[in-house]
Amino acid sequence: MNYETLKFELADGIATITLDRKDSPANALNAQLAEELFDASVRCGAANVRAVIITGAGKMFCGGGDLAEMDAAPDKHAHLTRMATMLHAGLSRFAHIDAPVIMALNGTAGGGGFSLALSGDYVIASEKAKFVSAYTASGLTPDGSSTYYLAKHIGLLRAKELMLTNRVLTAQEALDWGLVNKVVAPAEVLPEAQSIARHIAAGPTAAYGGVKRLLDTAFSDGLETQLDRETRSIADAMRTSDGPAGIASFLAKQTPTFTGK
Repeated sequence: MNYETLKFELADGIATITLDRKDSPANALNAQLAEELFDASVRCGAANVRAVIITGAGKMFCGGGDLAEMDAAPDKHAHLTRMATMLHAGLSRFAHIDAPVIMALNGTAGGGGFSLALSGDYVIASEKAKFVSAYTASGLTPDGSSTYYLAKHIGLLRAKELMLTNRVLTAQEALDWGLVNKVVAPAEVLPEAQSIARHIAAGPTAAYGGVKRLLDTAFSDGLETQLDRETRSIADAMRTSDGPAGIASFLAKQTPTFTGK
């Protein structure tokens, strides 16, 4: 696919996706961007991808859905159904690939951009970034996985507060509330994300995927079910190259070299 709303780069095991709608300074999420994000998510499932960075071009990460496109659609219901379905397929792919996904929030994340930011495995934000759910301000309900992740990050009452009142959080407030891992100066967002991505890309990729899948069910399954998942996951690590190699390196008091296989 030739991308028109984002840039995709792959180097040294790190895939970098940059939201870049040149006709929208807010990198508004439209149907084409949703489709291209899905295509990029499929590419990120390749064996040679060991870390993913998602960021935005310009001053904003993503200001939310393209309301003008929604309003202009002849069949608004069908348009939103297709767009959300494609976006959600991409988010599901990102959640289930082994490679951890790092969100590098160069600016404000609102609406669909807010939801996308929440889906990251590690989130870095510019100190100038702002966070707002925004959906109900336009008479809409949230999509993009935010109703799945937000309450898990900050608790049910605070999630309701953000979604019902559209309170705007500063980057520092988002850090204090547990929505982001780290806040840095604007110029340091991408370099910081790249530094973390390099560290992750040198790690045991299959084990990282196991961690993502185990934590995904941490709030939904009972203890015995989760323990069974842990048993199968840690045993499956012995079917990888990195599991036995990591144990051997530890016993030999050596730094392991992981291949991601």
